[in-house]
Amino acid sequence: MAGSVALFADGDLVGGRPVAMGAGREDQLFPSIQELLAEAGKSPRALTGVVCGEGPGSFTSLRIAASIAKGLAHGANVPLFAVSSLLLAAADACDAVPAGHAVVHADALRGERYVLEVLFDGHGAVQAQGALRRMTLEQLERHAAGHPRLAVLSSPTPDLEAHVVTPSSAYLVRIPSAVWRHAVPLESWEPQYGRMAEAQVKWEASHGTPLPAHGAA
Repeated sequence: MAGSVALFADGDLVGGRPVAMGAGREDQLFPSIQELLAEAGKSPRALTGVVCGEGPGSFTSLRIAASIAKGLAHGANVPLFAVSSLLLAAADACDAVPAGHAVVHADALRGERYVLEVLFDGHGAVQAQGALRRMTLEQLERHAAGHPRLAVLSSPTPDLEAHVVTPSSAYLVRIPSAVWRHAVPLESWEPQYGRMAEAQVKWEASHGTPLPAHGAA
């Protein structure tokens, strides 16, 4: 699972790097953030805001990223912002896709795809058009008819994609700030998981009942 971190100053990219997520027992996301800040000669207290990819994606990776983002924002006393991970993936194609509508999608498991309509402005920027949806591959083929299709890396559908894309924090500069610059509440914000975790699905299927909420008797 691919993740990433990036540091910006005055709207410009200072530095960034990919981070392997879920590849082992040791989390590399927070150490990568520390290294990036150290290379720039900054401390977490110098941050003026934290932006986190809100998903959809791996349940575990999203939980890790969201927890770290909340901790950073709380510790530095700065706002937390959230941006669609599919929109960040679509931004990978800003230089390759002509101006107009396109559809970016990723594996949602169980024969379904996460789907987001996007609009490229032809000047290196992209923004979402409508809400995240979940649909079957057949529905996607009908829905995306006539528009370029962008599949997130590791989950393309054969021979049908205009481009295979990868979300990256560095692509935040390709998304208009008005799209994501609305702070989310630290106490209640959760990533957009798209669906329940596979472990919960399996538990409920085997027990024939919904998983009790945390703290329930």
